[in-house]
Amino acid sequence: MKKTFAALSAFALVAGLAACGGNNSSESSGSTDAAASGKITVEDAWVKATDTDMTAMFGTVENGTDEDRTIVSADSDVAGMVELHETVADGSGSTMMKEKKDGFPLPAGESKELEPGADHVMLMSLDKKLAAGDTVTVTLTFDDDSTLDVEAPVKPFTGAKETYAPSEEASTHDGH
Repeated sequence: MKKTFAALSAFALVAGLAACGGNNSSESSGSTDAAASGKITVEDAWVKATDTDMTAMFGTVENGTDEDRTIVSADSDVAGMVELHETVADGSGSTMMKEKKDGFPLPAGESKELEPGADHVMLMSLDKKLAAGDTVTVTLTFDDDSTLDVEAPVKPFTGAKETYAPSEEASTHDGH
């Protein structure tokens, strides 16, 4: 009886650990789950809590269609301006964020990571402070003019301390 209980406990532990690992992958390679869905989705979306006028949205965008797509822009009702950003080396050993004017390519059946210190959706000229527990809606627009509303919870985060290199358009908007 003790051997049976121990074997069942070990099985339950292994099965539980395997199940926990399934949705937390940070790889941005192709996904058979994405290819099978037939639509574009965003998994694990979140926005960084802030008491300043800028923040960002992160998550995993999965292109479950059989066509390549590109995220060409984004919008949010909490921000006066939203840009697609990349993080690049600034030549001094630091990194800075800048607008990615060509958008984020999403090959058919693959995923794109939006993460701190890398590609992300920048929310600027915020209407209010964003506290942990709030929810923000960000609308992604694709190269075929389709859109996707993403509901993202606001979470605390203190990493990825890049500087911001405003675009010409951004530097003339509200003094940023």
